[in-house]
Amino acid sequence: MDSYAIIDESNFPIIRIRFTGHKSTNQNFQNYLDQTKACYRFAKGLAIIFDASDAAIPSLYHQKMQAKWLKENEQLMKDFCAGTAYIIPNAVIRAILKMIFSFQKQPVPYKIFESEPEANAWVNGLDLESNSTA
Repeated sequence: MDSYAIIDESNFPIIRIRFTGHKSTNQNFQNYLDQTKACYRFAKGLAIIFDASDAAIPSLYHQKMQAKWLKENEQLMKDFCAGTAYIIPNAVIRAILKMIFSFQKQPVPYKIFESEPEANAWVNGLDLESNSTA
């Protein structure tokens, strides 16, 4: 199975999620959602950079799955996620993100960027300590 996204926690508390460009399937999309939730297992403040530079457009069903995931994990995100940065150079993918957020509002601060340096700068300015139970 081709991964829909690769999750890199090596620079925790900053997590990078890079979409691979592979088409979404029920299995690889659910794996992506499960792995994203697993990033919260330490119950510590974090920030996430989603790199959608190579993203394939997810099906409407998978967009709704993403919106449902946001709703189900809203409190978890509020408790531990200081913010999410999205690297989306493609206007169509930016429109899809807005559609997902129309199904379910993003519960934490976020910003959309066209390049990685901008996203890194924004995330590095977030207060990750305030989103922690430690």
